[in-house]
Amino acid sequence: MNSSQLSSAQIAQKAKSNLAFALGCLPKERKRDMITFYAFCRVVDDIADDPAVNEADKERELSHWKKCVLDGTPPGHSILDEALDLPKKYGFPRAWMAEIIEGVASDITKIRYQTFEELLGYCYKVASVVGLVSIEIFGHEKEETREYAIQLGYALQLTNIIRDVGQDARDTGRIYLPQEDLEKFGVTETDLLSGIPSERLNKLLDFEYRRARAYYSAAQKALPPEDRKHMVASEIMSEIYSTILEKLKRRRYPIFTQRVSLPKVQKAWILGKHLLRAKMGKY
Repeated sequence: MNSSQLSSAQIAQKAKSNLAFALGCLPKERKRDMITFYAFCRVVDDIADDPAVNEADKERELSHWKKCVLDGTPPGHSILDEALDLPKKYGFPRAWMAEIIEGVASDITKIRYQTFEELLGYCYKVASVVGLVSIEIFGHEKEETREYAIQLGYALQLTNIIRDVGQDARDTGRIYLPQEDLEKFGVTETDLLSGIPSERLNKLLDFEYRRARAYYSAAQKALPPEDRKHMVASEIMSEIYSTILEKLKRRRYPIFTQRVSLPKVQKAWILGKHLLRAKMGKY
């Protein structure tokens, strides 16, 4: 059964993602709405990545979804119909959801990024805008918290890119690392596509690691104290992914042999720590 035939809750349960895990701290209604939004993002991503569908059909379907989102017209798809209620309920622009679709759709044909600025534009659509929608559902008070969402989105997506360099190259031929960075460190596309580790590659990934760390720091600086209590789920995500980033660096980026993650017990400890902190009013 593919994701288009599942309910929002079934998609979240099946994915077992770090985001789905972090939602355990939310009140019931906000958790349900975040699961709906997560399912929307998951289904859109699955459309773009479906190996059984040709590029033209993928682009046509995502274009239809984007039109429905911008028009606010339910297309008769259970997940999208449900997700279309969110902008009105939480007061955020429908255009944000359209931007997410645009970002995901770019994966269908765009498999190289020349500059870091170009990559950052992609990260904004597929991660920072997801953060912008999420903080509306979480319930923030300060406008400055949107900058927190944007910076954290960059950090999370760069962590994903570093972790999945080997898998993306092997399975899809995509190389998200900027071409200018590959050239700077003397790493070739063949190195990545053939799964060839090297000290040059490690130095390149150290460079991207420092970039990701800078965005985690920028996110923390941008988060107003008044909104910390509302951002528990985001902070759980931040700690999970920053811990994965540190684990990657410590292990010297085993990107061709494994997909680095955290065991459930460690994620449960992170969740429990943040819930206790929130309960004690220490956010």
